[in-house]
Amino acid sequence: LSHFKSSAAIHLFMHSDKHCVVFFSVFRYIGALGARVICDNIPGLVNKQRQLCQRHPDIMQAIGEGTKEWIRECQHQFRHHRWNCSTLDRDHTVFGRVLLRSSREAAFVYAISSAGVVYALTRACSQGELKTCNCDPDKRGRFSDERGEFDWGGCSDNISYGIKFAKAFIDAKEKTAWDARALMNLHNNRCGRTAVKRFMKLECKCHGVSGSCTLRTCWMAMSDFRKTGDYLRRKYNGAIEVTMNQDGTGFAVANKAFRKATKNDLVYFENSPDYCLQDKAAGSLGTAGRVCNKTSRGTDGCEVMCCGRGYDTMRVKQITKCECKFKWCCAVECKDCEEAVDIHTCKAPKRAEWLDQT
Repeated sequence: LSHFKSSAAIHLFMHSDKHCVVFFSVFRYIGALGARVICDNIPGLVNKQRQLCQRHPDIMQAIGEGTKEWIRECQHQFRHHRWNCSTLDRDHTVFGRVLLRSSREAAFVYAISSAGVVYALTRACSQGELKTCNCDPDKRGRFSDERGEFDWGGCSDNISYGIKFAKAFIDAKEKTAWDARALMNLHNNRCGRTAVKRFMKLECKCHGVSGSCTLRTCWMAMSDFRKTGDYLRRKYNGAIEVTMNQDGTGFAVANKAFRKATKNDLVYFENSPDYCLQDKAAGSLGTAGRVCNKTSRGTDGCEVMCCGRGYDTMRVKQITKCECKFKWCCAVECKDCEEAVDIHTCKAPKRAEWLDQT
């Protein structure tokens, strides 16, 4: 059991103060140990989460497999920023202490992770990997859109099930506290769940002579997860700083000059650190050693990324495909060409500057 705990089960955690959302790596040992043993040895679960874990080990596995996807998406969205959604090796909190702060980064992580759970569960339903759900049972019979009538067919993604289970499992932890941070997490969790549904699309197959489409068979399908990531990234940019209202049941804008937060806006309580220097208390890894773009004026530019500390330049050899030619019938042949390129990396802070942050 100790080997199991260290190597498989308790692999991906996100902590926010005393509240956490727990995700699991693949339950490789579930056949040998059983769901009850596994779920009883995962710290941080409230009773409802533990019961759901024991009752639905196949769903827990789907959630675990889905974590890789949303973490990759988070890192893609912030790849050119000082905070780049970095994960920490051998750190059970995945993101370190960055989520202890009620910042817009924490808001985004809760939203994208909640969306990732919905996406993973919905996909697993459609692929027949879960015992408790399959294709959307409501998409049956005839229907119509702006192009006319069609028959529901194929396998429509059961987004309703994905949202329902994700809400029950993820929100259970926050509902044991009902403090300000819990309300923030619940709000951003919901934003993530509904974001996936926003990009459901109708896909159809035509039937008829020479593709005349005299009859259509259609189904609802999720879009690529990148669309959800792009949407939540925009919501991050426009996140609303809030405070608790007087009765402690909702939010008020921190600055009355700004608009009120809607149910689709990400919300946060605390300003973010600048992430320039390593600061363990703030969960900042700093930007020393990060690759930057010398010519860019954006967030990936060396001036912004390196926080004015300057950068080092190293010339390296890079192999690229070149002199590509189309070869009949269906192939493209290229040569491997070697070229020298300059790589720019941010300088480390001076020792006195670094000590001020530790």
